[in-house]
Amino acid sequence: MSYQLFIHRSAEKALTAIPKDDHDAVMNAIVELANNPRPHRCKKLVDRDGWRIRVGSYGVIYEIDDSRRTVTIVKVGHRRDIYL
Repeated sequence: MSYQLFIHRSAEKALTAIPKDDHDAVMNAIVELANNPRPHRCKKLVDRDGWRIRVGSYGVIYEIDDSRRTVTIVKVGHRRDIYL
């Protein structure tokens, strides 16, 4: 059974600024989170709630709610800027 996927408005806006080739890869990774919210390449964040995956030079920070079976994309951006 898959999870519902939600994307914060700020993350949606950040997605539009990503170049087309990278955008497609990031979107594919986000869609895959609905099927498997904890892929082998994910990491639990230490200093805040959530998880992260890396897709090339970009990072996706997201939260998982297992009781409601939802994945919420909180932030998307270049790896050097994502944690600020």
